[in-house]
Amino acid sequence: MNFSEAITVILDHEGGYIDDKTDPGGETKFGISKRQYPNLDIKALTVNDAMDIYRKDYWNKAKVVKLPSSLRLIYFDMVVNQGKSRAVKILQEAITAKGIKTDIDGGIGPQTIRNAEKSKLEVDRLRSYRVKYYADLVKRKPSLEKYWYGWYKRATTT
Repeated sequence: MNFSEAITVILDHEGGYIDDKTDPGGETKFGISKRQYPNLDIKALTVNDAMDIYRKDYWNKAKVVKLPSSLRLIYFDMVVNQGKSRAVKILQEAITAKGIKTDIDGGIGPQTIRNAEKSKLEVDRLRSYRVKYYADLVKRKPSLEKYWYGWYKRATTT
């Protein structure tokens, strides 16, 4: 899986302009949020601008290409939807559950990358930990339950 293939899926998930005051993402377009990019005119954002942001600030910074190809799409989607640190922690938890001790620190360093390969981590196992995170989040913050089904669908289809 390369960036060009993955970004198509991400943009499909994220959709167009949204300004939902109750959504933790706030004002977004193509999934790029005003909270993350306060100096950006979100309404005027183009698809190409969004793709550039995703490549530089998500794909590259999260070292997506260093992971096994089978994990790249789901991991990239987790980084976009849940943030890099949380996505890495979920990845690390899934690797550890396979019996390979991995520090659960939210950092995508050599140990995590090596252990992702070594563990032969299955996409479905990673999905299950992603769903668990969303379920735990809704339990902690019941007001987010209105997003549960959408998060569940996204987690189980990416």
